Amino acid sequence: MERIQSINPQRIAWCCADNGISPGDLASQLDIAAGSMERVMAGQDGMTFNQLRKVAEYFGRGVLFFLEQGPVDEALVHTLQFRTLANQKPELSPKLKSLIERVEKQREIYLSLCEDLEDNGRPLFNPPALPQHDPREAAGIARQWLGLSEQNSFDTYREAVEARGVLVFRSNGYSGKWQIAKQNPILGFALYNPTCPVILVKKETSESRQSFTLMHELAHLLLHKTSSIDDEQDMQSHQGGERNANAFAGHLLVPDAFLRHINDAQRPDDASLYDDWLAETRRAWGVSGEVILLRLLDSGRLQQSQYAAYRHWRARSAIPQRDRGSRLYRHREPKHVFGDTFVRTVLDALNARHITLAKASSYLDNLKINDLQKLERHCAGL
Repeated sequence: MERIQSINPQRIAWCCADNGISPGDLASQLDIAAGSMERVMAGQDGMTFNQLRKVAEYFGRGVLFFLEQGPVDEALVHTLQFRTLANQKPELSPKLKSLIERVEKQREIYLSLCEDLEDNGRPLFNPPALPQHDPREAAGIARQWLGLSEQNSFDTYREAVEARGVLVFRSNGYSGKWQIAKQNPILGFALYNPTCPVILVKKETSESRQSFTLMHELAHLLLHKTSSIDDEQDMQSHQGGERNANAFAGHLLVPDAFLRHINDAQRPDDASLYDDWLAETRRAWGVSGEVILLRLLDSGRLQQSQYAAYRHWRARSAIPQRDRGSRLYRHREPKHVFGDTFVRTVLDALNARHITLAKASSYLDNLKINDLQKLERHCAGL
């Protein structure tokens, strides 16, 4: 079979290093003979088009990328937002790096479809001016900007943020390219863009924890106007920008006025019963018990030892996340992952015949045609 001899082995080597694997690992995963890969890397042989296509798909690049001469210019390959996140967390796994790039690609798709649709009513990102050093006041302004009511859930918080021109993605609970592995400490990230920022929230067993991650990432967009990636330690940080983001999220989700609904006299002595004590308010506000307790701690209504006892209990009784589950509602998954704004834009472009069914499927996590039609009916409320 004819081989392509003009392959640039430097680019294969760069992609391997960027993904934390060796050319030998790549060959093994793509079922390419180790000897063949060694000759390619030494510039002594080429690849078949099918082999090169596999390499390109594995790294999320085009075939032509590996035929260009010269070294890779990272500034052209990775966006500023990507490099910001990679610099914040140099230990990011190759899978997570690929996820970040996929999110960026989805944003490009979204903006391109909006341009095709012209006047499609796309929500514009026009954030309010917020005080940089007063998270309480900033959260109050942001809460009004979002138009939040007193009762909320992760879904209503997400809808409110999307309505203000921010795409909100959530990782998938199933193993695949849109998943953040449960053992990975990353909880979310924000990609700043002055016209169309994106937030991704890690799917967790408790949706109320997702609410805090969402608002923490929103803080980075509104207060710091920068991209950020955050893990569990960042969500507990008392330093710098992370401290401000945590305080902003806490005050936005649980304003001072909400705390008046909590009766301290009914607080149980046993920290393991705190969630039961706060059950009604947790459900109404769509937040975790920990967020409420932190707000009580900050306001001087809870002692540090009481909060520490709760944290200790929760760490010992954490509910493990499940890897698998029923996919009876596969057609709804794109909406769970990409959000209502993105999904409706794809469907509008499909109905306007700007894209084909096959293209729409590829934009919606390769949804089968039958499931795509079910998704259309679901979005139409049928």
